Formats: sequence, structure tokens, C-alpha cells
Amino acid sequence: MSGSNSISLASLGHLLGIATDTPLATSGMRKQLSVTFLPGGKDSPGLQCFTQSLMNAFRTLGIRVLDIPEATEEDGSFKKGVVIVASGVFPDEKLAINRVKTLYGNIILGIHDEAPPLNKHSTPQDKLDLIVGKLAWDMVHLSIYVTADSWTICTMNGGVVEIEGSCPLPSDILKTLVPKLTAQVIPPDPSDLNLRPGALQDALSGTKDIADDFRACSILWSGNQYLLTHTSRESLSYRNTLYRKIVARYLDNRSGMSYGFFARQMPVTAPCAMLVDNECDFSEHELQTSPTLIHNNRKCIPVKVLDNWFLVEPVPVVTVTTRSGCRKTQLNPDTDLLALSIENGKITLMTSDSQPDTGEPKPSFDTLTILAHALGNTIVSSILQKIRPSWHYPQQLAEQGTSITHWHGFPEDTVTPTGYVIHGENNPPVSCSTPQSAAYSLLGKIDALEKALNMNVEYQGDIHIEPNHGTNIIGTLSLAETAALLNRKAP
Repeated sequence: MSGSNSISLASLGHLLGIATDTPLATSGMRKQLSVTFLPGGKDSPGLQCFTQSLMNAFRTLGIRVLDIPEATEEDGSFKKGVVIVASGVFPDEKLAINRVKTLYGNIILGIHDEAPPLNKHSTPQDKLDLIVGKLAWDMVHLSIYVTADSWTICTMNGGVVEIEGSCPLPSDILKTLVPKLTAQVIPPDPSDLNLRPGALQDALSGTKDIADDFRACSILWSGNQYLLTHTSRESLSYRNTLYRKIVARYLDNRSGMSYGFFARQMPVTAPCAMLVDNECDFSEHELQTSPTLIHNNRKCIPVKVLDNWFLVEPVPVVTVTTRSGCRKTQLNPDTDLLALSIENGKITLMTSDSQPDTGEPKPSFDTLTILAHALGNTIVSSILQKIRPSWHYPQQLAEQGTSITHWHGFPEDTVTPTGYVIHGENNPPVSCSTPQSAAYSLLGKIDALEKALNMNVEYQGDIHIEPNHGTNIIGTLSLAETAALLNRKAP
């Protein structure tokens, strides 16, 4: 993550509202982890060997491994923040979920002595349905399936990571598992949102053909199996009614899990950045640690690009995006769109006058990531105005905005629009909706800008690869143009 020092965590906290102690590298992630092991009993020798190797790997990495008494309160419930590794088969009354006090207080990792519920012929949608179904049955947040020659991690976002060998190595645990155990997949908390019912039309005021772009995009994606549609929570099997209710609450009473989104950032004019030079009375320490700095009566964030510091004045951004749970390949713009804005870390949700039959529209799990990309676009515009005034991106952002497309697949090597820069391939594979995923989106934007500047290729957008997860493609192409490029038929 070469752009990780371009914007401080303090500034990210100001922009996105994330905690300033959020670890972005695996070295920091492992220091915050504490785990405990809860055996189900009657584990096979192979599962016992894997579990013991996993415990040893955690210790080798400096991760705190707690015994059960140390990990629990006096009433037997697990302490908040402890990751629970539940290995083997558990009867209903012994499941780890029964011993957590709050819905998002602990991550539960299930270890299963069996092959993953997949095969080489499973479609992406089949994989998602099977993985989520097993997670709901065992009431865990992610699972590891252990066989004689490999072990496979399956996550709620449909991610599948297969690793050779019967026992985990510390290097594999650090690279693949630690990021997934660092932060939970959590939907946006309604209490953190400023809700404005019926305000979507105001957000769209003055813009043209937005609905047509979403509609055309939807049709073009309809034949692509990687834009996963929907896993209905009612279609899943549960051990009892209580667990059905817990899953519903965990999903913020959404009808299920849908994956991917389309978004249009509304046109926005970003002010030109200021280059920090000898005339600016700021120390290197201030530039690296201050959330904001005041210069010429403007509250700015420090941004480092190609070893030069710039002061960028943040501006509010607005995106129109698909609501959570809608059929992305059968969009009805009248009921399936909402708008999001962010200013000083506070998110506003604007909904349509037309409500879907499913009830109050809900924002994507990726809400903060969407807004991080939009904020990053304005920062890129500000800096380009200062150092590459001949490049057209700032004008395009001001006149037409940008499009943002996310799907749980990866583009072919040959699909890179002119002026789009790829980044993120080497980031830790965190889950969606985590603060890390939002931070990587914004920091990666600066990384992409630096690559464009070094190559002297006029910047038009970026392709953000999220390992074990999917892809965000953001830029000056419309949603329909992006969809046509990604879904073009082979000759």
C-alpha cells in the first residue's frame, strides 16, 4: 500500500469518521487481536492437529491466545473483542453465539472437519448461497474447512481462499486470516445516519439522464454471473427460531445479502490545492499527524503526493447509489435508488418519495467505501488543478461527476479503460464495510494518482482491487459505458 502515508489516520478520521487507531497494516492488526479456542468435542486427529497449529501460529505472530477463563466474564459470556475459534461440531445449546453479549461484540470463526460446501462447477451465486447458508446454520462469521491436503477460508461476502497443506503456516495466517479477524462486517448504523426521506429528488436536481444510465447499466450486467443478486435470509435453514431472529438483527432486518452496487457521484467542483512550501509555517510533524490545518482561513487536510505536501480543502460529496437488497440486474430507478452525502465524517441518507414493497430503503454495507471513493475523487481533482492544469479530470468531475461500479469478481487483464489506474492488489484482504476497506479506497486513490503522474498518463479514474473480495471501478465513464466495457462479448 504505497499510498498509505499520503493521508494521516487523523485526517482519515476527520473525513470518514473512522477511529484514529484503526490498523491498516497486518503488523498493526495482529497487535490488536486476542483469540480463544472453544472445542466442540470429539474432534478428529486431523482437526486437532490443525487447531493446535493455528494456535501456535497465532502465538508466533504475537497474537494473544487466551484460555477460556481468561476470555470470559464471571457469567461465562465472552469478553467483548475476543475472537472465538470454535472447532468441531456443537449442539445447539453449546454454540459460541449463546455466550456473546452483544451482536457485534465478537467475531466467531468456525473450524470444520470437512471439505467446503462447494465444487468446481459451482457458480458464483451457488457459492454465495452455500457459504452463507452454512454460516447461518453454524452461527459463525467465517469458516475454515480442513481436509487432508488443504484448508479453505469462506467468508460472508462469498470469498473463498484455498491454501495448500494440512496445517497453517504463520505467514499464511498473517496474510489471509488476520485481516478478516480484525474487523467485523457491520451494516451502517441507522443512528449514525442523518435520514432525509424524500430528499433524493433534491439531490438529483439539475442532472439529466441519471435514471437512464442506471437502467442501461442494469441491463448490460444482466448476463454476468459475477454480479451476485441476492441470498434471501428466508431461504436459509436455521437450527431454531432464536437463531433466525439473531441473523435478521445482524443483517439490520434486511431481506438478505446482496452483493455489488452501482453509484453515480454527482458533479462537484473541488477547490485548487495549495502546495506547501517554505512560506507555509507547518512542521513535518504537523503535516503527518494533524487532522486539519488552517491556511488562508481555509480548513484543509494535508496530502502527500510524490514527496510534496499539499493542503486540500474538503468539500461535501453526494452519490446516488443502488439501495441494499435490490435486484441490480433488474433495476427500477423509481424505487431502487437513494443518495448519500458526507461532510466532516457525518453521513446523510436521502431516500425517494417512492418506497419499495420491502419497506424503508437501506444503504449498502459498502456505504463508507462509496463515500471514500467520492471524497478521494475530489482530492485528486484539487491536486491535479495545481500540478497538471491541462488534464481534464477536474473539469469532468465538475460537469458530469463520476461513476462507481462494484462487483464480486475481477476484470480481465485486457479490460483497463484509457487513463484508469489499477491499485490495491497487495492490500490486506479485509472484509467489506470495515473501516479499513474505506481507508484503502481513499488512500489507493492517491496511489493511483501518483502512478498516473509517474507514467505521465492523463488520469481518468481508477480500478480498486479488493483481494478475496471484488473490484471497484471508478471514473469518468458512465455506468453504462463501464458495464459495456466489462461485459463485452468475445468476438
